[in-house]
Amino acid sequence: MNLAQPSSLTFVLFSVKLVLFLAIRFFRSTKQKGQLPPGPRGWPVIGNLAYLSLNRPTYLWLHDVMESMKTEIACFRFARVHVITVTSSEIAREVVRDRDEAFADRVESYSSNIISEGYKDVIFSFYGERWMLLKKMMVAKLMSPTMLKKSLSDRTLEADNIVAYVFNLCQLGCTKTKVNVRDITGIYCHAVMMVMMFGRRHFIEATENGNGLGPKEKEHMDAIYRSLDCFFSFNVTDYIPCLRGWNLNGKEAEVREAVDIINKCNDPIIHERMHLWRDKGGKETGEDWLDILITLKDDQGRFLFTYDEIRAQCKDINIATIDNTMNNVEWTIAEMLNHPEILEKATNELDMIVGKDRFVQESDIPQLNYIKACSRESFRLHPVNPFMLPHRAREDTTLAGYFVPKGSHILVSRLGLGQNPKIWDEPNVFKPERHLDGHGGNSLSVSLMEPDMRLVTFGTGRRGCLGSKIGISMTIMLLARLLQGFEWSHLPGTSKVDLIPADRNLFIAKSLLASVKPRLTQRMYPKLQTR
Repeated sequence: MNLAQPSSLTFVLFSVKLVLFLAIRFFRSTKQKGQLPPGPRGWPVIGNLAYLSLNRPTYLWLHDVMESMKTEIACFRFARVHVITVTSSEIAREVVRDRDEAFADRVESYSSNIISEGYKDVIFSFYGERWMLLKKMMVAKLMSPTMLKKSLSDRTLEADNIVAYVFNLCQLGCTKTKVNVRDITGIYCHAVMMVMMFGRRHFIEATENGNGLGPKEKEHMDAIYRSLDCFFSFNVTDYIPCLRGWNLNGKEAEVREAVDIINKCNDPIIHERMHLWRDKGGKETGEDWLDILITLKDDQGRFLFTYDEIRAQCKDINIATIDNTMNNVEWTIAEMLNHPEILEKATNELDMIVGKDRFVQESDIPQLNYIKACSRESFRLHPVNPFMLPHRAREDTTLAGYFVPKGSHILVSRLGLGQNPKIWDEPNVFKPERHLDGHGGNSLSVSLMEPDMRLVTFGTGRRGCLGSKIGISMTIMLLARLLQGFEWSHLPGTSKVDLIPADRNLFIAKSLLASVKPRLTQRMYPKLQTR
């Protein structure tokens, strides 16, 4: 969708009015009620806003400023908005655990408004009674132990299918086959998400290559990532709301286009299912998450969610079930290729716990401590985004003894926590063993959850990830299946993976390419199954 561009004269006049307006507001609000966290000096009125455009990617500049100031909490002022960044586990616990109600709001932005259908979802909506109802229903119905157990066979089938898919690629090649790891992880994650939400793997029909992503699924996946990149891109309009709708840097058009694609993929299924349940009486019991969202009723027997709310929850599920698992598994395999001794330990654990006569199951995950330690180490070193989703102060309050004005944005740094030298020895070294010695686990059990906030996996607290259990299961199952089923090595002529993150997000800048070959007997590999 192309948004109209303002004329030069109109833009100049508007800019003059805007500066005057901000100046008046600024000088009326310069008196603080307490000492703000330390931060860089800014210009009158605009504060540090100019640095957003001059320093890209912005997250690197924010962390560089904090490092130069030798602080684990900093305050940046973008126009009238105070943005407070945190790299300390103690302060992070204040935000998401000890005083999380004070910081339970979400920030307003053009991207979050578009993605959430006007804040009608769980991820981006503001704290209040409606949000609490949405969260309660999501936890009690969609993410309940009963529902997760019911969908276990679907997830296992997709784990079988991804092994069969890679095995078939190997059959087409010679001794070793080149594979794109990001493509493989994307196929699995998208398929699990689709089956659990819509009860089907494809939007239209199966692809010619079996269970790979078809054109519609690839378009859907790309749109999900573009919408997230726009949300995390630190736009000027995030801090000056009156500029929204002008598409000043093209991000508004980009996120609108991405969300339109997601909706065009999801909407026909939602419309068809709503017609089935609400007009024709539907079936006796629901079979997937969409059925549950559509059929839930309140105490008066009225349907609980509107079409827009269902549409928004579907986009939440699109976003939440894909990015973390894909990013973590790709980075973990990349690190293992650069550390063959770690790869060997992981496969040895699988051989010892599971053996070579059956494939790993979700029930084996509690015993796969070294593989969980490898995944946890990737979450520490290579998070999917530099920061957690922003929190917003609901009132004037304090954080780490500093004054935090109402409306401040609180950014807990995934990078800053995971690579903080005060928390971790040799913070830049991939060392899974660190999670087996009491740091995040012990010799009996390793957990991917992190309530102490020394790193971020799937989030915690009042606004934490509601699907952490399914996220952990997907991540470890995918990693374990790929390691158990195949031998992994560098491409011919190479001996090292370049571990360089992308600029827009923290995925590996170039999709990981590797050589694979089956490591089990041929009879072990399942055949592709279609739905």
